[in-house]
Amino acid sequence: MRYQGRLTNWKDDQGFGFITPNDGSAPVFVHIKALRRQSSRPVEGDLLTYELAFDERRRPRARAVLKVGDAIRKAPSGSAGRGWKAPAFGLSFCLILAGATTAGRLPTLLPGLYAIASGITFFAYWWDKSAAMSQRWRTSESTLHLFGLACGWPGGLLAQRLLRHKSIKQEFQTVFWGTVILNCIFFGWLFSAGGKSWLDSLRTAAS
Repeated sequence: MRYQGRLTNWKDDQGFGFITPNDGSAPVFVHIKALRRQSSRPVEGDLLTYELAFDERRRPRARAVLKVGDAIRKAPSGSAGRGWKAPAFGLSFCLILAGATTAGRLPTLLPGLYAIASGITFFAYWWDKSAAMSQRWRTSESTLHLFGLACGWPGGLLAQRLLRHKSIKQEFQTVFWGTVILNCIFFGWLFSAGGKSWLDSLRTAAS
């Protein structure tokens, strides 16, 4: 999870200082080595984003630090936390799912599967963000991706946008959208002759 604050104390000759978080909590130590390579050298008054870490004495310190302007320029354009393309894609998928089910092309259980999986995935994102803020045991990224692949990606997309969690980390977004593509390939296959035959066999087994 990324936090934001202003650099209120900076000793440039020694390469360290303190960030005052926007929420008014205790100042966070920052070292010049914590700044990412794409960021220019900081000065007092800069608005920074950072990840929170702790030293061996449990004192807070910033890592993966970016100036706000640099963070905006370097954030992936497909990030789920910004813009309209990702929400529009998710909404379009849900409308296609609902329309195909209403038309009888897909079983009525499928929307329920996506809804339940999305609810579980949204909760997993919320739990992970809560754990990150309180330094509890985190949910692994591989687990979040697995939930997304197993039809829960609409809930993951919603969580990224509403909770502002995992929406900027480029590595996570790359894998996340890979799981979305794989799930959508499976969804599209259901409309093929093979997919229709498989669905018919499931209907027969259920009846």
